Amino acid sequence: MTKDSLFKNRKLYVIFSITLIAVMGVASITPAMPQMAVALNLSETQIGLLISAFTLPGIFLTPLAGIYADRKGRKKILVPSLFIFAIAGFSIFFIRDFYTILLLRVLQGVGAASLGSLNVTLIGDFFKGKQRPAAMGYNASVLSLSTAIYPLLGGALAGIAWYYPFVLPLLAIPVGLFVIFGMEEPKSENTQNLKEYFRTISKSILKKEVLAIFVLSVITFIILYGTFLTYLPFLLHQQFNLSAPGIGIILSLSSITTAILATQVGKLTNRFGSLILLKTAFFLYLIVLLLVPNINNLFLFILPVLIFGSAQALNIPSLQTVLTNLAPDNQRAAFMSLNGMVLRLGQTLGPLIIGVGFTISGLKGAYYLGALISILGLFALFTMLTEDKIKQK
Repeated sequence: MTKDSLFKNRKLYVIFSITLIAVMGVASITPAMPQMAVALNLSETQIGLLISAFTLPGIFLTPLAGIYADRKGRKKILVPSLFIFAIAGFSIFFIRDFYTILLLRVLQGVGAASLGSLNVTLIGDFFKGKQRPAAMGYNASVLSLSTAIYPLLGGALAGIAWYYPFVLPLLAIPVGLFVIFGMEEPKSENTQNLKEYFRTISKSILKKEVLAIFVLSVITFIILYGTFLTYLPFLLHQQFNLSAPGIGIILSLSSITTAILATQVGKLTNRFGSLILLKTAFFLYLIVLLLVPNINNLFLFILPVLIFGSAQALNIPSLQTVLTNLAPDNQRAAFMSLNGMVLRLGQTLGPLIIGVGFTISGLKGAYYLGALISILGLFALFTMLTEDKIKQK
């Protein structure tokens, strides 16, 4: 399939629409967090719970959703998930009690739990060969464009009032209808009984290469959700006195960089291999995390933001491509959902773990701890993965 025919495939746009919703729950509210903290009289640590509450359900529900999707079908999970996301997220617009908001964020997280894994599962279902890394790259580009647009949109809406970004989850309703009417159920060849299914999948996920990808996913999202999405808005507000719209613009620069570079991941993978791209990404993370707390000029600060976006472009679609390659066809949803579980673990732990560094030594402590964690990622890459073991069979 050529690039042009890939873009003519309606299934790809269904996947893109799911991706747009999957990343909305955090990216659209981060610029409003400092303003929300003031309005509700919350500390930085408390406001970080808005992210952890949202990601927590995914730790437990994502693997169950994947198993159900393998056994019963993708759409039976996707459609109700999208509607739950919409209703719970929009309800926060009307609430002013922080603990009720946290409860609704948990419920919204229930809806979101399967979205970030089943979208890439569908890429594995529908696209093969060289199409697969290309589709992963384009999906990562859509993801990044949405994480560029959502902070801008969320920041603009928060300029009216902190609760206006919670109108955005209503977009999940038309996406749910698109899934119902715009995508056929992928064909399944899963004839195993449940006991055999669990036996074979247990054997598959204990391979060293699969465990390495899970470890790298946790580390990636600890870095992203801890250092970048939680503490970068506070650094920008405290060090440069930026408002919510200004914070949204800075965050969006990273996502735009990711979106541009991610479109080339298919070509880069075919030329260099996924492992080289992953190692490069983690070296870039290390550089960024050492630079960020030591830059006092706003224009110079843009450089590590752009580098971080480049690392994301190389890392996330490569991790997804490698795991899809390693997953047997009749276990793909479970594999990707287990990865979704561990990345949710990273998302949930990120603000908490990096918060330890912040508690010990302020913003520098937060970012130096993130740098140490990126070194752990490099260690996993150099000791647990080889290119010949992670290529598509």
